[in-house]
Amino acid sequence: MITRESRVKDLLKNPIAQDVFGRLSQYAGVSEKLLLNPVVKNLKLSAIPKFAGKSIPDAETVVDEMIELFNQEEGTKLPAPSANRCWWKEAVVYQVYPRSFKDGNGDGVGDILGILEKLDYLHALGVDALWLSPIFASPNDDNGYDVSDYRAIMTEFGTMADVEALIAQLHARGMRLILDLVVNHTSDEHEWFVDSAKNPDGPHGDYYIWRRPKADGSLPNNWNSFFSGPAWERVDGRDEAYLHLFSKKQPDLNWENPAVRDEVCAIIDFWREKGVDGFRLDVINYISKTSLEDGSSTLGGLLGFTGIEHYFYGSRLHEYLHELRTRAFKDMFTVGETPGTGPHMNQLLTADAREELNTLFSFDHLENQGKSRFDDYRYNLNHLKKCFIGYESDYADVAWPSIFVENHDNPRMVSKVEPREEYRDAVAKLIAVLLLSARGTVFLYQGQELGAVNVPFKDISELRDIESLNRYREMIEGGASEEEAWQTVRRGTRDHARTPMRWTRGKYAGFSEAEPWIRADDGDDYCAETQQADENSVWSAYAALIALRKAHPALVYGGFEPADGGREDVFCYFRGDGQERFYIEVNLCARTIRRPKRHEELELVFSNYMAAGDGLQPYEANVYRVAGR
Repeated sequence: MITRESRVKDLLKNPIAQDVFGRLSQYAGVSEKLLLNPVVKNLKLSAIPKFAGKSIPDAETVVDEMIELFNQEEGTKLPAPSANRCWWKEAVVYQVYPRSFKDGNGDGVGDILGILEKLDYLHALGVDALWLSPIFASPNDDNGYDVSDYRAIMTEFGTMADVEALIAQLHARGMRLILDLVVNHTSDEHEWFVDSAKNPDGPHGDYYIWRRPKADGSLPNNWNSFFSGPAWERVDGRDEAYLHLFSKKQPDLNWENPAVRDEVCAIIDFWREKGVDGFRLDVINYISKTSLEDGSSTLGGLLGFTGIEHYFYGSRLHEYLHELRTRAFKDMFTVGETPGTGPHMNQLLTADAREELNTLFSFDHLENQGKSRFDDYRYNLNHLKKCFIGYESDYADVAWPSIFVENHDNPRMVSKVEPREEYRDAVAKLIAVLLLSARGTVFLYQGQELGAVNVPFKDISELRDIESLNRYREMIEGGASEEEAWQTVRRGTRDHARTPMRWTRGKYAGFSEAEPWIRADDGDDYCAETQQADENSVWSAYAALIALRKAHPALVYGGFEPADGGREDVFCYFRGDGQERFYIEVNLCARTIRRPKRHEELELVFSNYMAAGDGLQPYEANVYRVAGR
């Protein structure tokens, strides 16, 4: 039991405490060694407020809240390693953002018919499963992440018959379908919320989180919404406000209510019977709110969102996930989006023996330490190396990682690493090598296989992302100039990943015959039409590496052994399963560096350069088979 008399060093045996120190280190932009120096490690927790002084004015509250959080897993032992083999561990999953993938009916919006049209393209690439971003009925305040009916299809995407045809066509090709399930919140236009707002004592009155204002008339607590502003909104029908961690049109469900959990299980049953193979679970770690107390101003300032310590790893999270697994998911695949959790928490959420999630997305590698996607900086691939070593080593023995660098919420990785066009191919193929030689389930995002880069948006009028529009407005209201606000939003907008897929060099990039719902970057030559015809293209590299991975189980289940001695700017490692062994070497920078010496006999099976140089050329990435193994 952790108490105020415990010392900081005592916390290092606690899985949550270890992760919290790691998160604080990353957000503060300082090393864990500096954060946990000998003086700090010997402090009693009761002494931290005095030690912190005026730098942490709410230190007493922070200490008490952290003790409560750490004690959730006090005495919990990490699960034992698992050697289970299953389809989803071997899969390469391709994420489709339906609105931007392919327009099948000529209205400027991507749809299910467009996906059906391109199934042969995806099959030729070699992917095993499609993950569709939300397709359920929605007013689209947040592009489908605000669901108004979980058993109906968004009108602009098509019909239930279209989805049933998609399931059948995927299965006929030996492929699977994963749907995005958003159950932390619904749309405020969902019938549950409409009734809840009007009838506090009705059957849906307690489906959402309602609270009365404080005695002084202020909002129930000081939590922030991720989409700017307070996380509470009042309505005319009740003398209470409702919680919305995201848009005010996305009210949070009350998972404390068993009826809500029954509803979610019934939704899962409905889609399982339709033939859906799995779900990606949006911000699923937020479903358990430990309390609704005010958040720490100190943690809020550091993390950017006040109140998050009360719900990022709630006290009933494991209970809810286990219930979903045993009652509804059963043998379906699940991958959770769990912002803010660390590796030890993630192991507890995904280890086979715990029957919760199959795997989850860790986001530590997406930005360099102390940076956000809105910052003006160049991504250093040494950070990706550090994170991948963490994922691939002891972590993967216990909990299967999800391996990705792009999704619908982030700018393109090639642009973050290297904006110079002459290195575009090399960096795109380097990323492919790292992903497809990793231990874990690989997730690709649409266009990534083409070497897609950020779109040169001209001004705020070209953006559609609610997060970006809110941030732009909030910055100007806070005193920033229009140019300063625009440059900040332009760097980090999610719309870089949401512009139409580039199919051809033609008008609107072959996405649609009508003007698309968002700008199409039809001036970019990197499109499916040209890439598939070029054996040296990024697309061909992805196809070749996917085929290599499928042919050699060592690249899926084999152990991971770093082999560069911790040297900066180079990433070398072995993958092997006792039957075969592979050696991967990667130059992480834009200059030629000395090639690490190896004594093994190596056979080159893939390179992102057509000819070898005197050393490792800028962003060079090679895969070798070790002879005799």
